[in-house]
Amino acid sequence: MKQQVFYGKGMPLVKQENPELYNAIVALNDAVFNGKVLDYKTQKLIAIAITAASGDKRGTFKQIYSGMNHLAITHDEVMDALNMVLLTSGMPPFIKAVRVLEKVEKEIEADKKQCKS
Repeated sequence: MKQQVFYGKGMPLVKQENPELYNAIVALNDAVFNGKVLDYKTQKLIAIAITAASGDKRGTFKQIYSGMNHLAITHDEVMDALNMVLLTSGMPPFIKAVRVLEKVEKEIEADKKQCKS
């Protein structure tokens, strides 16, 4: 969500219909992702783990994709975060997230091939 990139499908509608609320959400986002101690990449890895632990495949996809695509987060870094999901949330959300990671990597690879064409 850094730099006003939100993954919720409803955010454009909130921005259009309630700009004051949207601006409050942006301000909260800026306050959370302030990087006082943890850099944004570390914060993103935490966000990946939390989203994966919830079992939200769409959210997990978006978090992993943006982390790998925009912050150069590696497969191994994502797996380290997902290992915390296994430990804290169990096997089902962990396996679901590992499958999502595989899907993200395939999509990123396809995007790269498409750009070369």
